[in-house]
This record gives sequence, structure tokens and C-alpha cells, in this order.
Amino acid sequence: MRTSLMRRACAAAALLLSSALASALPPATTAAAQPGDSVRKSEQSERSKQSEPGGAQVRLLGERTVPHKLAFDGTTVGGLSGIDRDRCTGQYVFISDDRSYLNPARFYTANLDVDAAGVHAVDFTGTHAFRRPDGATYPSPNTDPGKAVDPEEIRVDPLTCRYWWGQEGDRPRTSAEPVVQPSIQYASRTGGYRGSFRLPANYTISEDRGPRRNQVIEALSFGARGTRVTSAIEGPLLQDGPLPDTDRGALVRLTQQTRTGRVQGQFAYPLEKIFAPSDPTSPWGPDTGVPSLLAFPNDPDRYLVLERTWVAGSGYKIRIYDATTRGATDVQAMDALAGESVVPMRKTLVADFDDLGLSSVNNTEGMTWGPVLPNGERTLILVSDDNFSSDEATQIVALALT
Repeated sequence: MRTSLMRRACAAAALLLSSALASALPPATTAAAQPGDSVRKSEQSERSKQSEPGGAQVRLLGERTVPHKLAFDGTTVGGLSGIDRDRCTGQYVFISDDRSYLNPARFYTANLDVDAAGVHAVDFTGTHAFRRPDGATYPSPNTDPGKAVDPEEIRVDPLTCRYWWGQEGDRPRTSAEPVVQPSIQYASRTGGYRGSFRLPANYTISEDRGPRRNQVIEALSFGARGTRVTSAIEGPLLQDGPLPDTDRGALVRLTQQTRTGRVQGQFAYPLEKIFAPSDPTSPWGPDTGVPSLLAFPNDPDRYLVLERTWVAGSGYKIRIYDATTRGATDVQAMDALAGESVVPMRKTLVADFDDLGLSSVNNTEGMTWGPVLPNGERTLILVSDDNFSSDEATQIVALALT
């Protein structure tokens, strides 16, 4: 999430879309011997061929925009950076990345009327604040920075229907400020604290190791019928190399764990290079990363990965990739990826939002599976984070995936 008001204003330059969705996207398979560089697809085992990324295709069903700063149950709706579908109710749950500046850190429930003809309605049904272990809500960073959180992702546990939510913590700008470690927590359906999930050791923020500021856990998914938990860091760890630029991409870590936190594997996902140079008059550099991922229902080693990039003067670039960990190097024992020989995950472009015919391309950060359509297509529901800025929008997008 970008938090500066000046930077939010820059997003008004987001490009309008001009082309309609092609009925079948070309299989533009890419991999990376170095981050962001395309190479030939190498020979794979028969098992890998069965899970080769690239078969997924999408088409636009529709979109709907939530009114800016919608007032609901004493709160301001906005900053929706994560979404999931609750199989126990059929409703959807959204997490707001408001760090308790406007209202206590919270989530919302809503009914979405989505079918093959589009997105017909978004009706919020409830909201609850997340609770600390002592039962209190989370304070604003202005009042107690050491106890503040930065909520970014939410998932409904497929086995219990409780909520798992990820927050980025805080790498301070100065040594005088406290470090807030990232976490994945369990919550009751009304926000009560129910424990925390053990994260990989290299997700820990230290002076010269670990995640960069505001680039920690934004992607979380259940796979293997709820027995596997996959998370991804939004950007490269400090020790894994520089941020992407217009010449090169970067490697970000994706981790597979059991429900008890045991690491089953960690892999390098190749994040794309920056798609355009920044406006030289802007004080803000580009912002890119992985804000969401979804495990395929029948293949826990295959994922839909959302990449979100913002460039001053060019706006947002939103892309979805079909990616697999099969054949990739397990990097969990590597302290640093910079300078190492690593086989990254293979990926194929599924959708570029510039090609979908949307009214606008926004700061899309949340993604979840929706219902199956009568023709057998699976729906994919996405939400954009408006940063509580009038220059941006809370946009619900529905795609059909085959």
C-alpha cells in the first residue's frame, strides 16, 4: 500500500484502457534464469508437463465501483487490499489496510451479486475490528507505533471458516522508531484473537536482513484442501538483490508451509521489470510487487500470481500470471539469492488489465476464487485498494477463468 497523499495524487495519471479482451490469450510462457528475463522453456519431466503453467485463460464478466469513502456501521469503507469468499456463508470478506488512522484495523463482510452477465451489486453486511491478545483493538501508529499493525491480506480457513490475516509490520525509517515484525494471525469471525502462525525465519525484519519497508506479507493462500499454507513476500528481501527497474526484474520468495508452520519449500518467483520510466518531475519512484496469489484447487504447486506496479506518469500495470514451483530451486537454506545460481518458478501471462476493456485500471491488490458458472468456468474476483484517495477507486472486477 502507498501511504503518501502526494503519491496517491500521482495515481490520477492511470492510463485508460482501449482494447477488448481476446477470447483466448496467447500462451506467452516466460521463465527467468535472471529475474525478469525470458528464456527458452527447458525439458520437463512428465509430471511437470501435467502441471505446466499456461493453460489458464480469462475473459471479463464485469466490474463495479464502491462509492468513495462509503460510510458503513460507523466506519469508512476503503483501503480494501484483500478479499476471500467464505464457503460457510457464500459471502465475501474484505480486509482494509487502514492502520487504525480512520477506524480501528478491521474487515468487512459483503454479498456480491456476480454471474455470467457481470457484477450487479456489492452490499456490505458487517464489519469487525481485529483484536489483540488482550482483547483491545489496534492503535494508530501515531499513538502507539510499537503496537500498530498494517493489515494487507485475509483468507477464510477452508477447514474451520475462521479468518487468517497477514500484516506487514513496520521496518522503521530511523533507529529511534520501534520495529514491528510481520505476522499471520488467526481471528474469530468477529475479529477476536485466536493465535498466530509461525513464519519462516527469513521473513524477520533485522538491521540488514529481511523484508524491505512496506514490502512484506501481502499474499496468502490455502492449497491441498486446506493442509498447505503458501505466502509470498511482496518484494525482494534486502539480501536477495535490488528492487526491479526498467532493465531488470527481481526475485521474491514464495513459501509453502504446513498448517503448523513447518516449511515444505521456498522458491524464487520472478517479478517483472518496471514497465515504463517514471515521470522525472515526480518525487516518487516506481512501486511494484506481489500483493496476492491463489493456489489452484487441484494442484497446490500451481498458482495464480497477481503483480501490481505503479509508475508516476504512467499509472498502474496489473497482470495475472499462471506459475508453478515444479522444477524450481528450493531456496529455503539460502541466506541470500543475490549472486546465486537459482532456477526460479516458471510463469505464463494470463491477463494484462490493459487488455480487458475495463473503465480504468486501479491499484488492484486482492484476488479470490468466486463461484463456478453454469458453463463450468470458474470466476475470479478482484478488488482494488483506493488508498482512501478521491483520485483512486474501490473497483470490484469479475473474470471468468478456463
